Amino acid sequence: MKKFLAIAGNMGAGKTSLTQFLCARYGFEPIYEPYTTNPYLDDFYTDMNRWAFHSQLYFLTHKFRLHHGLNTSTSTVVVDRTIYEDAEIFATNLYRSKCMEKRDYQTYMELYNSMQAALQPPDLLIYLRCDVKGIRRRIKQRGRPSEQAIPLAYLRRLNGLYEEWIGGYKLSPVLVWESGQLDYLTQIPDRIEFQRAVERFL
Repeated sequence: MKKFLAIAGNMGAGKTSLTQFLCARYGFEPIYEPYTTNPYLDDFYTDMNRWAFHSQLYFLTHKFRLHHGLNTSTSTVVVDRTIYEDAEIFATNLYRSKCMEKRDYQTYMELYNSMQAALQPPDLLIYLRCDVKGIRRRIKQRGRPSEQAIPLAYLRRLNGLYEEWIGGYKLSPVLVWESGQLDYLTQIPDRIEFQRAVERFL
């Protein structure tokens, strides 16, 4: 029976690596975030106030298309970042930080709420928890130019919003994995523990 697994977590928490691991280990189908195709992203990191609404709207519409298309898949799929994070974390952070105007945020959230009501929730949400120090190290290692100057305060706010969101998330079962401390890729005991936790849902 096919399943829908979703991976959530701050930038640099290890979502793409986990997606690749699950698909290689179990033969699942990966669905990646449309990061490189966002034409507003470089402008956004240069001037968040000017491009916040445009960038977030692009991610929201493309993520809705990806989620909606899961119904046609014949195998278990793993989604690298959810549509919920786009709204509950990133758009909300931009609004609270006064980078997005109230009317733009209200329009965005109205659209998001309509989309969410039409979408199938995941069968399992895997939340990758990682501290800011670990996130900053991984961002530096992967070397995306647009991310290198992201302020630490921005990453801290996102982490706070993630904890706020996951604490109230009720749409599906949740597996919380401490990705800043446990390494399923290189440490065999961690890998065994992680696989046992995931396989209980499969």
